[in-house]
Amino acid sequence: MTHVLLLLALPEEVRKQYLRALAAAFPEVKFDLVEHHSKAEPCIAAAEVLVTFGPMMSDRVLERAARLRWIQALGTGMDGIIDRPALGNDVLLTNVHGIHGAPVSEAAIMALLALSRGLPRSQRNQSRHKWDRFPARLLKDKTVGIFGVGAIAQELAPKCKAFGMTVIGITSAPREVAGFDRMVAREALERIAGELDYLVLLTPYSPATHGIVGARVFAAMKPGGYLVNLARGGVVDEAALVDALKSGRLAGAALDVFAQEPLPPEHPFWDMEQVLVTAHQGGFCDVYVDHALPVIEHNLRCFLSGDLERMINVVRR
Repeated sequence: MTHVLLLLALPEEVRKQYLRALAAAFPEVKFDLVEHHSKAEPCIAAAEVLVTFGPMMSDRVLERAARLRWIQALGTGMDGIIDRPALGNDVLLTNVHGIHGAPVSEAAIMALLALSRGLPRSQRNQSRHKWDRFPARLLKDKTVGIFGVGAIAQELAPKCKAFGMTVIGITSAPREVAGFDRMVAREALERIAGELDYLVLLTPYSPATHGIVGARVFAAMKPGGYLVNLARGGVVDEAALVDALKSGRLAGAALDVFAQEPLPPEHPFWDMEQVLVTAHQGGFCDVYVDHALPVIEHNLRCFLSGDLERMINVVRR
């Protein structure tokens, strides 16, 4: 019997959605479900398949995964999995690329509107019972740079255009994409930053993008610009961002991802008046399970039949 471990640090009902659906579709498979990597040890030694998110992993899980042959990631980014020394070279990796366009692009629009309308300030005023009127900024006629032009950016760009924004794509592979006014190479980020009212980060995290958005980029941006990070925390030099916000160089930031998650309670981001903090919520939505399950089920059928060539969203190393 094939053993599958579901390592899912998600709300209980969401965890059970995955388990119920997979157990019903594959009665011949033994499924174990744990909500934290510290509870994986009794199950991981027997597991041939691991279904999880990269940020939920730990080295101990992989070190004890003697029979592991395949990891199905429930996100697109593979950081936290592919970069672990304990990951065997023969372990197959797949993700759920392609399901995040709608939720993350909507999260980006929420962040742009929240920042331009001063939502963090209004929230704090509400908690203080303080009546404080101030002018909002319009998105219309502003310029947004989208760093990372993949499936999410291709849904986000037309939505920004609908608000009357100029949209610049920043990418390692410049090409024509609908919804973008123009495209520039990743190496031009610092140069193009001077045109941006908003910088939205969607780029994958890798050694090449580690800390790529730092003091030099913030200094080059328009005074009073905004940062939206829906990529990975490691893409941003967080210390430089704190400095840019404290100095007033940046007017604000909407941050969904962080170098350390959960964000430590003592981190200055929590108390900064111009910062909107969300808990890695970008792609997490009411239909996420519905969109992820077809990928998992297809790949598991292929795995069980030995038809690995037909598995989808395979991540090459």
